[in-house]
Amino acid sequence: MIRVVAALSVVLGALALAGCGGGGSKHSSSKDTAAADKTPVTLTFWSPFTARELKVMNAGLAKFHKKYPWITVKSVGAITADKLTAAIHAGNPPDVASMFETDNLGAFCNSGAWQDLNRYIDADKFDMNQFPKTIRDYTAYKDKRCALPFLADSYGLYYNKKMLADAGISHPPKTVDELAADAKKLTVRNPDGSLKVVGFDPLMGWYENAPVHWGPMWGAKWMNGDKSGLADDPAWEQMARWQKKLVDWYGYDNLVRWQASSGDEFSASNAFETGKVAMNLDGEYRIGFIKAEAPKLDFGTAPLPASKPDLYGSGFVIGTIMGLPKGAKHADPAWLFLKYFSTDPTTLAQMANGLQNIPSTLASLKSPELKLDPRFQTFLNVFANPKSSTQPVLSIGAQNQTLFASFLEKWQAGHVKDQDLHDGIANVDKQINAALEQAGSNVP
Repeated sequence: MIRVVAALSVVLGALALAGCGGGGSKHSSSKDTAAADKTPVTLTFWSPFTARELKVMNAGLAKFHKKYPWITVKSVGAITADKLTAAIHAGNPPDVASMFETDNLGAFCNSGAWQDLNRYIDADKFDMNQFPKTIRDYTAYKDKRCALPFLADSYGLYYNKKMLADAGISHPPKTVDELAADAKKLTVRNPDGSLKVVGFDPLMGWYENAPVHWGPMWGAKWMNGDKSGLADDPAWEQMARWQKKLVDWYGYDNLVRWQASSGDEFSASNAFETGKVAMNLDGEYRIGFIKAEAPKLDFGTAPLPASKPDLYGSGFVIGTIMGLPKGAKHADPAWLFLKYFSTDPTTLAQMANGLQNIPSTLASLKSPELKLDPRFQTFLNVFANPKSSTQPVLSIGAQNQTLFASFLEKWQAGHVKDQDLHDGIANVDKQINAALEQAGSNVP
């Protein structure tokens, strides 16, 4: 599974229509009825999994069928948010749906396109505290919980051990100042001044460089109450100035030219895997890619450097989510499906092994079934860190992220004057708040 910041999908307009009209499926009010009714039923499960990952997921479905033999699951992969929205709007949704990203959850939940699970949670006395706070945050919108988690991602620092050793660097950086200093030591320039090896690339929009992934390094907050609060938190401005200073050291044009030939992120030409960048921000899933595409690479992992000592060890956390679309025909057995795949420790551990993702409950992190690369422990620790954070779930999807990222790209390119940085961020707040107001619903 891959986590990247998604642009605001066109699903938002369609969801406004999908949320209108007739009610959802019939459902029981207690777990006894849901589990006791053993009438044979076939659930349709839509997910974005493809190829190898879909095979791993389908192996998990077989285990579910063994526990609930009266429930058969028809699995359909390669599903996008747009396809799911169209099916809901047409009145022909799957019983269970999954998404890699949470960007559209606020829109799905706000419109009623994904059902509120609180009635099941309350009836079952289902304990949401078995998930870390970050997961509880990104599976809910306001007072509605429209999703349960299925595995998770966290982000950290990948570093080339040989490059660090050759540069006389004994350990990966822990502070952002150390990160900048080490990035400069590790950078190699060609005779003409162009970049051959980049120590660490700070340009927004490259690979996983996005505000949501960087913000936790500074402890930056997205919201101030029910409004966008980027300009209210000085951490964002501090982050932007740190990035710009390093960009200027490289030379913006030099970095852009280097990126043009640095290789595609999700291919064997990935810049970190081919030695073109010495340190890189990425998710835990990169370990699996490296094993498959660059098995001889000697690398290490560490938490991302932080601006304050107490933030070191934390980071950005996100994950795959599952929910019940409006109009699902078999909601009760679908709820059993959601519970199983979000909490069964053995299944979560086995799926984490196969998909190279993080199991999503605190208990499953300690499962003896986990057989992960030792370097994976970095991401398990980030995931469990109480200061790790996630993105806000909003009715406008990822529009706040794309607006802010666009501004930061202009800032790094030198199109925003130094003295105008704060006002520029404040203007992004205005744009986000206008979008929230137009959507008719803000966060609480």
